[in-house]
Amino acid sequence: MRELPVWVRWLLVGRFVNALGSMAWVFVPLYLVSNRHLDEAAAGSVAAVWGVGMIVGNLAGGTVGDRWGLRPTLAVASLASALGCVAVPLTPTAGLAAVLFVMGALGGIGRPVSFALVTSALPTEHRRQASAWMRSVNNAGTVLGPPLGGLLAVHHFGAVFVIDALASLLMLAVVLFVVPGSSRTPVTDGARTGVLTALRADPRFVLLLGTVVAADTAYRFAYSAVPWQLDALGAAPWVYGTTISLNCALIVLFEPWLAHRLRDQSPERLIVAGFVLVGVGWLVVAPSPAVATVLAAVAVVTAGEMLYKPTATAHAADRAPEGMHGRYQSLYGAASIGGTVIAPPLAGALFQHSPHLMWVAGGVLALAAATVLGLARVGIPSSVHTDADAAINRIGGRKVSDGSPSGPQA
Repeated sequence: MRELPVWVRWLLVGRFVNALGSMAWVFVPLYLVSNRHLDEAAAGSVAAVWGVGMIVGNLAGGTVGDRWGLRPTLAVASLASALGCVAVPLTPTAGLAAVLFVMGALGGIGRPVSFALVTSALPTEHRRQASAWMRSVNNAGTVLGPPLGGLLAVHHFGAVFVIDALASLLMLAVVLFVVPGSSRTPVTDGARTGVLTALRADPRFVLLLGTVVAADTAYRFAYSAVPWQLDALGAAPWVYGTTISLNCALIVLFEPWLAHRLRDQSPERLIVAGFVLVGVGWLVVAPSPAVATVLAAVAVVTAGEMLYKPTATAHAADRAPEGMHGRYQSLYGAASIGGTVIAPPLAGALFQHSPHLMWVAGGVLALAAATVLGLARVGIPSSVHTDADAAINRIGGRKVSDGSPSGPQA
């Protein structure tokens, strides 16, 4: 971490504090069933609206950040997110979908902007480790957050959203008083065409985005299928919170270390391996769902997550042409949370039909993503890779060997 600028280290501290109190999104599916008395299928459909908002926010966040500046965009999103959290417990059930959409959009904006702040300020060789640290400190806060949220949920679910709002306000303070200001970065009239041209020149990255959506759908079973399965097994809400904490603790302990040890490995190879582990994890549960097997599955899925998520985040930064860091993080960010839309209704429908089938479907989906990306990686000659790299570099006006920071600066 010593190679990171001081303001980046403080931003990591802010992300830790924010994650410590950010627990609302984890408990939304359970909140809709337990407190709003919806069945699993209806709760999955409403929770999916949150995911739609996250995708919209992810897609819009990079463009807004590139145009108006990453720091002010992150500050406004943090403030609005705090206000939205307070609104959730006060909103009638009929209006929850609209509020959750806005909340998801605000959270979606923050993700690509914060990652673009860091990755665009670092040379290529440090981006994968920096992405791992960003995720690690976030998960360090989440180790304590879900159990606390589970205990609060037993007495009053509304307290979960109030604490989430306070965490967003603390993040706002870090952004305003620690992160250095940045000037407005104008976007040219041809910026949209530039992004589309860059994507056409790099089909390998487009394929990666598609497979990430499929793998993320399987991964997001952890936030819908897992709590429903544990509830059906008679486990209290704190058991689910502790399960999520297990996921976060493993990431905190091992992800930065893995990123450092595997820094010389091909990013696509690591991403494929991560997809495989996600699929295997859910197949562990399928034969005999029980609390023990769910915990084992979460551990295996977490191992896959540690391989593919920080690697894919840094890979998106590496592929971004000059001046497009925010928008490329938006594209990857939208793909990386695409499962929030698909997983809840899919898992809800399958759960009502057969929990065993639900876990098989999740496992097969991740393994299919690994197969497609792995076969494509083997099937594309290295000369095509080189041609695509050169085309992207021409579009962005950067050199292949340039390891200096590029893109919008904070």
